[in-house]
Amino acid sequence: MEKVARLQGKIALVTGAARGIGRAVAVRLAQEGAKIVVNDLHDDDRAAQTLADVRAAGSDGCIVAADVSETQAGRRLIEEAITHMGRIDVLVNNAGVEHNASFLDVTEEDYDRVLDINLKGAFFVTQAFVSHLRDSQRGGRIVNISSVHEELPFPHFTSYCASKGGMKMMMRNLAIELAPLGITVNNVAPGAIGTSINDRLLHDPAKLTALLGNIPLKRLGKPLDVANAVLFLASDEADYVTGSTLYVDGGLLWNYAEQ
Repeated sequence: MEKVARLQGKIALVTGAARGIGRAVAVRLAQEGAKIVVNDLHDDDRAAQTLADVRAAGSDGCIVAADVSETQAGRRLIEEAITHMGRIDVLVNNAGVEHNASFLDVTEEDYDRVLDINLKGAFFVTQAFVSHLRDSQRGGRIVNISSVHEELPFPHFTSYCASKGGMKMMMRNLAIELAPLGITVNNVAPGAIGTSINDRLLHDPAKLTALLGNIPLKRLGKPLDVANAVLFLASDEADYVTGSTLYVDGGLLWNYAEQ
């Protein structure tokens, strides 16, 4: 019997998809049949590479550039995605940034940038997506790329932790509120993943060794580890899963200690 792709016929929008976890998610969903709307801040070579990888995976899609930190741009993102693809079935809120600074040194500009992209952006893009689903009387899937720091303190990254803690409660609230519409809402919370956001860590042997000592599986995660979790939550296999965080951290949360 021929294996049926798990997302055959679905349209998925992935924010922040030009590299790292976002690109891995876009490609993994494409491998299972989904057509992909690749979103990032710019329609540039990196976004084009993600779309090329999606096509190499046997699917297709489009690029819609938008700054999700701007509410109107987020709404336009959903509108343009629908114009290009006809509809959206799955939203993956992946776009995110972090800022390393002592609490006393954080500026309002730093704080606003992190919260506006990580939390406000996800909030209003999700709102526009849900309006689309309601108007077309369809259910759907929302998967947020959160972080172990929705749960785990991370000194010098207070704004980031606040954004991910907010994302956790947003997810739990929306899971209840949107359930009558047939919409599931879940988080995937990566631990330490080997992407460019962790470049400094990857090039600091002492810090890397200390971190690996806190991870029971003794390795950093790969973007594909996160993408596989997103695939599950976006598929029919997760039809009865909502309001949950799926941690992809190699066991990091069990007894992490800041060095």
